[in-house]
Parts: sequence; structure tokens; C-alpha cells
Amino acid sequence: MRNSFIIRLLTLIFLLLFLSACGNQTMKGETGKTTVPDNVVIVTTFYPIYIEAANVTKNIPGIKLINLAPPTAGCLHNYQLNPEDLKKLDEADILVINGAGMEDFMDKIISQLPKLKIIDASKDIHLIKNQDGTYNPHVWVSITNAIKQVENIGEQLAILDPIRADRYAANTEAYTTKLANLRFRMHQAIDNVDRRDVIVFHDAFPYFAREFKLNIISVIESEPGAEPSAAELSETIRIAKETGTRVIFTEPQYQARSAETVARETGAKLYTFDTAVTGKLETDAYLNIMEKNMDILGDALYQNE
Repeated sequence: MRNSFIIRLLTLIFLLLFLSACGNQTMKGETGKTTVPDNVVIVTTFYPIYIEAANVTKNIPGIKLINLAPPTAGCLHNYQLNPEDLKKLDEADILVINGAGMEDFMDKIISQLPKLKIIDASKDIHLIKNQDGTYNPHVWVSITNAIKQVENIGEQLAILDPIRADRYAANTEAYTTKLANLRFRMHQAIDNVDRRDVIVFHDAFPYFAREFKLNIISVIESEPGAEPSAAELSETIRIAKETGTRVIFTEPQYQARSAETVARETGAKLYTFDTAVTGKLETDAYLNIMEKNMDILGDALYQNE
């Protein structure tokens, strides 16, 4: 009994010392304001936010950028934090989130890390509401929104880490210029299309559709893996036939059995649109993905004329 008590006491002391050491990651400046250390650990929650942050922090000394979810994880709809994730969060000075509800499952954990600085990349973006009243979190699929997210990350990093503010600003301007050029060419490629009705695989498309004035007539799956009922599938088929829609966009990250059924029953053609939620950990990855999407969109929409 006494030995058990001593073991529990020593365990408690160890945990207290560990938490105290972790708390020293963030320091107090001369003004008493919380600052980040000279070497800054930045954690992003998932792939598209990692690519944005990687461009903002590109070639800046003293920055350690870590991504929480694996680059193959996709959207965080069903993601569960594991011990390695908790270790990354404990190490972090700054956490960059997508926002718009994507990381709501992390709220409890984040609340236990009061010194962790949070950057919400979707700050001040006009969000789209789902039918259930929640917000659609797939904001980065719109190039304009991706630009705003990059600007948000750059501005907030400059505030939290002022000694590197000029470097963050320069990188932000360089990358948003590339994104703006891509957006311009995307408009050139598809703005003159008359028929703009499309069927999409799941709710990752609304922000892109709003930006480029595509009309989503039906969404096959509300979330990846949540296959539609027979009645829902029949309704999509009915709408496709009535409107004469011949374009269905699927996503390379997910199986498309339901979309294949709709295509088979309506004569529509399947096209793969990459929502940039997985990919290579390279700074130009989003640009390269959207370049490919631009070619696919042009092919799909002009054949729908």
C-alpha cells in the first residue's frame, strides 16, 4: 500500500515538472506581453493549411513547420488525434487552423494549452452555411479564399513573431501574386462557357463554384463515405436528366461508386477535380493542382455546351 502511494506521488511530481517545462516554451518580454521564442515551432492542422504556411515561412531561418495530420488524411471530418499529434501540439508555439468548423473536434485539447497561439486562416472570409446551420469549411478550394488565408497567416505571424515580420510579408506577397495570376488565367479559361450546371461528389465545391459562377445542381454525398440513400440517388438522377447536366466532378481522394451510378444512368461523364486536400509537401503543390484542375474544367465545361 505504501509503495503504491509513493509511486503515485512520484508520477504526479513528474507530470508537474513536465508541464512546467512545456510552459517555458513561451516567454515574457520586457513589456510583460507574451512573445514566442527565437526559434518558432509552427504546427498546421492539415494539408492545405500546411502548404499555405510553408509558402509564408519559406526560407526563413529559425522556423520549424510541422503538419499535424498526414498529407494523405484528406479533410478532418473523421480525424482523431493520436499521441503523436498531442506531442506536436505540446511542442508548438503557434497553431494555424483552417477554421470555419474544420477543427471543432480539437477545441477541448486546445483549451488545455492556454499559451498556444492560434491563427485562424479563415478570419473575415464570407462563409457558406450548410443546410444544417453549420459552416462549410472547404474555403481553400476557392483561389480568392486561399489568397485571403495566406494573407491572414502572414499578418498574424508578423504580429506574433515581429522579428521576422518583413520576411513573412515578402513571402506572403510573392505567393499571393502567384495565386492571383492563377485566378486570372482560370477565369480566362472558363468564363465564356454558357452551360455551367454541374453535379459534384461532395460539399467541397461550393466556394469554388461561387467564385467561378458554376451552378451545382446536386451533391451526391454530403460527406465522403456517407453514401446516399436509394431515394437520394434517384433524386440526383432525376435532376440530372431534367436539366441535361452531363458533367460530374469526382475527387481523387475518395471512391466514386455513387457518382459512377449517376453517370451510368444519365449518360453524364465523370471528371476528376482535385480539391487540394492531399498531395505532395511542396510549396507549389496547390498551384500545380489547380493548374491541372483548370485544364480539366475547360475540357468538361466546353464539352457540356
